[in-house]
Amino acid sequence: MKFVKMVAASCMALAWGVGSASAFELGVIGFQFTSETHARVANAAAAAAKAKGWNVTLLNSEGALPKHAEQFDALIAKKVDAIIVAMGKPVEAEAQFKAAKDKGIPVITVQSGAGPYSLFDIQTNEYKVGADAALYLLGQMSYTGNLMSVRFDGNIASRIRGKVLDVVLSENTAVKEVGKHGMARTQSWRDDVRSGVQALLLRNQGKINGIWASFDGQAYIIDDLLKAQGVKKGEIPLVSVDGGAETYRRIADPDSTFLATVTVPFEEMGVKAVEAVEAIAVKKQPVSAITTGPYLFMDAVVVDKNNVKDFLK
Repeated sequence: MKFVKMVAASCMALAWGVGSASAFELGVIGFQFTSETHARVANAAAAAAKAKGWNVTLLNSEGALPKHAEQFDALIAKKVDAIIVAMGKPVEAEAQFKAAKDKGIPVITVQSGAGPYSLFDIQTNEYKVGADAALYLLGQMSYTGNLMSVRFDGNIASRIRGKVLDVVLSENTAVKEVGKHGMARTQSWRDDVRSGVQALLLRNQGKINGIWASFDGQAYIIDDLLKAQGVKKGEIPLVSVDGGAETYRRIADPDSTFLATVTVPFEEMGVKAVEAVEAIAVKKQPVSAITTGPYLFMDAVVVDKNNVKDFLK
């Protein structure tokens, strides 16, 4: 029985990895590098792979699904040994994911959602992340007043955060959502957020007691708009999700309205993806040695004025 299990494990590893005496070839795709988090994951993965002496093809899909598919096809044609995808599209690019699996190329995604043709997705528990962000904001509002939200349903992580916010609001009816902007999937998303938030602030002038943003890039724009209107820190609590150097700077800045974020360890996720590729495609370990399900979860923490100094570099 033990021998059978060893053979099965070896077959699984061989099905997903290509042994070669030459340098290991890794393809890394980030869906949209203008979104800082996509770039952080992809760049961290590329750096970790290069540190191992691997050859790395790093690609930016620039937020375009056709380009995303083309880049996937190019890596498959190049016969890379493995692919890591940051904030990819397992549903929209299902044909490419399937083609990679059919060619024996293991694909690991980060913050993309699970799919039948990838090994697993590395992410934080977005249901917990969404709850942490929502409840922190409501706490700052004393669980009463008017809330404005800025959302993005085009990404599974930010979409889940928004759905959890809706659940929290449904159970805390003293808080009313008086304005909601849904960010469009566009390369000019910053302009989209700026114009949408400006309109909501004008429409609800003097009525907003808290603002929730689905990711920090949106919060930077909101923060700048609030500061331009003379809003001081804590007057309209602004809470978001992601973390990063600019976020921590703003949280620590007394002139910023950015109050807190739930920090997602993006760089660590990129490194973890490379470690998983090495374990599965190089060391021939079974996928079950890395995770037992379609997700490999990593921890996220709330960062505010009380602990931001620990994150500032």
